[in-house]
Amino acid sequence: MAAELTSTKLNAENHLLLDQPLLRLPHELARRNFKSVQRVVEREKENVLPALKDAANNSLSGSHTPDQTLAALDAMLSRMQGLKRKMENLQGEERKVQDQSKKRIQYLESLHQIPSLVDVKYDEWSRTRLDRLMVDHMLRSGYSESAKQLAQEKGIEDLVDINVFVQCQRIADSLRHGETKEALQWCGENKAGLKKSQYNLEFELRLQQYIEMIRIGDKKKLIEAMLHAKKYLTPYMETQSTEISHAAGLLAFPRDTKAEPYRAMYSSVRWTHLAELFVRTHHELLSLPSRPLLHIALSAGLSALKTPSCHSEYTSSRSNSLSTTTSVCPICSTELNELARNMPYAHHTKSYIESDPIVLPNGRVYGQERLLNMNKNVGCIEAGTIKDPTTGEVFEEGDMKRVYIM
Repeated sequence: MAAELTSTKLNAENHLLLDQPLLRLPHELARRNFKSVQRVVEREKENVLPALKDAANNSLSGSHTPDQTLAALDAMLSRMQGLKRKMENLQGEERKVQDQSKKRIQYLESLHQIPSLVDVKYDEWSRTRLDRLMVDHMLRSGYSESAKQLAQEKGIEDLVDINVFVQCQRIADSLRHGETKEALQWCGENKAGLKKSQYNLEFELRLQQYIEMIRIGDKKKLIEAMLHAKKYLTPYMETQSTEISHAAGLLAFPRDTKAEPYRAMYSSVRWTHLAELFVRTHHELLSLPSRPLLHIALSAGLSALKTPSCHSEYTSSRSNSLSTTTSVCPICSTELNELARNMPYAHHTKSYIESDPIVLPNGRVYGQERLLNMNKNVGCIEAGTIKDPTTGEVFEEGDMKRVYIM
């Protein structure tokens, strides 16, 4: 009884290792919103306070008429009204993030109230997590509408990050279509965070703008490209000197050149590279995993189940029409076999192999008593022969060899 209780006891901390992004993203969004508030207030402060001081001085000195003073005050009031609207919008965003964080904390906290893995509440919690993982996977794969519909049907809109991924996908798609405007605007909004990034997204975007100017080949565009490089590329000379040298050399090569690296710089594949680079940078800044959470969860499960026989040279029963059994091993399934190929094998400290193992000439191992009973029940082979239930091959009973576990 004690062993059973130990095996079914729920360890909430281990379960929540996969759910760290659930709280990290709202925290990051709240931090960014707070920084936006600071920037807006500081910018308006720098404009309004000097203007108010000038208006007061000009009014006291008599250099401004009463109408001019009123006009200056009206202009300041208009700016302050604009500031109020901006602050109201930012406050609305902050309230959304706080509500979302509250619901996510409640969802995670509910796991600590579940004592056992066999509790019906744990099944409900796990189904909600699976729905979350599915929505996350669909969002990363570009199926935004399907993800929205699933989230709405399951009532988990506050537990998934639809808007964040939709914005990311929109900007990535614009890059794939040869547009840098939205990506550069995003870089401007996240300039402080990009300074700590391991990726050079803004430099690559500016370099691509330079390449497109050179591609046109017009003299006016070449001059514009050189001015662009001086303004946007040379500040990166210390860290991107090789790329900047190649960019300078691009001026001497036409767009149909076969010489490398200039041919690669002119290639349209660079737009796909920029889209992928943006996604990686976006996820890094928002503390999002680079891989779908569903893949991470599957990898852990596959590693716990994988054995050397799962990727042996012998085909599984699922792919063999002659087999009298059906494999239920997820690793051997056609859907997950390749995904599990690079996973480590499971570490088993206790053997569950049958006590009378034998090996057939094809290398497959079975329990002798169970194999003989199975063949007896099937009853469709000659006496003195044995049929492999997985491959369908038939052998002489004398060909069976006893094996011993070392």
